[in-house]
Amino acid sequence: MAKVELRSVTKVFPGGVVAVKDATLTVEDREFVVLVGPSGCGKSTTLRMIAGLEEITEGEVYIDSVLVNDVPPKNRDIAMVFQNYALYPHMTVYKNMAFGLMLRKYPKREVDRRVREAADILKITDLLDRKPKALSGGERQRVAVGRAIVRQPKVFLFDEPLSNLDAKLRVQMRAEISKLRHQLQTTMIYVTHDQVEAMTMGDRIVVMLDGVIQQIAPPLELYNRPANRFVAGFIGSPPMNFLEGTIHVADGTMQFVEDGRQLRLEVAPQHRPALARYVGNRVALGIRPEDFRENSEQKPQEGRSLKALIEVVEPMGAEIYLHLNLNGRSITARVDVDQEPAVNEPHVLDVEMSRAHYFDITTDQAIVH
Repeated sequence: MAKVELRSVTKVFPGGVVAVKDATLTVEDREFVVLVGPSGCGKSTTLRMIAGLEEITEGEVYIDSVLVNDVPPKNRDIAMVFQNYALYPHMTVYKNMAFGLMLRKYPKREVDRRVREAADILKITDLLDRKPKALSGGERQRVAVGRAIVRQPKVFLFDEPLSNLDAKLRVQMRAEISKLRHQLQTTMIYVTHDQVEAMTMGDRIVVMLDGVIQQIAPPLELYNRPANRFVAGFIGSPPMNFLEGTIHVADGTMQFVEDGRQLRLEVAPQHRPALARYVGNRVALGIRPEDFRENSEQKPQEGRSLKALIEVVEPMGAEIYLHLNLNGRSITARVDVDQEPAVNEPHVLDVEMSRAHYFDITTDQAIVH
């Protein structure tokens, strides 16, 4: 069990490429933290610096309150699970799991006990005599996790471990890893580009972009109170819709008026104090797809509805995704409907403005969460 701390950690690759910039993060003992962001955002580099596989340019990394900048990976008491499993093809599952312990000269009886305990936890006992080529992708991933478990490390590091699995197996393995963390009660740091994985697995999520940490928060806080426009658009599926316009006050009512003045939406009372200093100025309005409501009569309500042309209808079973053209802008709505709307027809949706988000056009920072 261990706490992991990053203090102003920076990584600059040859040629001056800044992969991670001034990253400060504390992962508490037994916490499950997920690093998430688009490809190239620096999340895997951050994980590799914690593991000691990547040299730190500036800053400090502590594991269990010990500075480890100059400590070799094998002495950091961490175990890493890789995207490509990294199994030895000529060894059986048993030997793959036991190999690290055998290198460290553990007694055979202790090695056997640990391997069989890990195999039992992961339900792979019947695979111990097989070689990796005889295993499915999900089974190989279980073996890779088992090899980490037998080490009984202070910290588990996962580098996109599910990205090579098909969609159904990914969902299954997500649940398996979540159950595993509760059984092992160990600190875990997990890297993924998949925001659904991050939302469903982490105690806290670290959102990164261009090597910079954008926000650190529990999943629901990220979803409900994104710190900036990037986080708002990255977290949530389908992603948040953004419209740009100006805040106006007329006849005692505050409104968001879209650029071109074709759409006017009334600002909810609880958002007006924060937006008061933006009157007459441009802002970005964020509306999540699930914050649209079907207008049963298909009659626009002034300040509360929008009318857009349906371009694509995606039936998802219990709900439908509507991809619409709103005054030349593409928006997505997730709605419950009894009857599938027709493509190339105008459609009226009500907007749940009490759940709207507003962002500063210049800084992209949230004005109203």
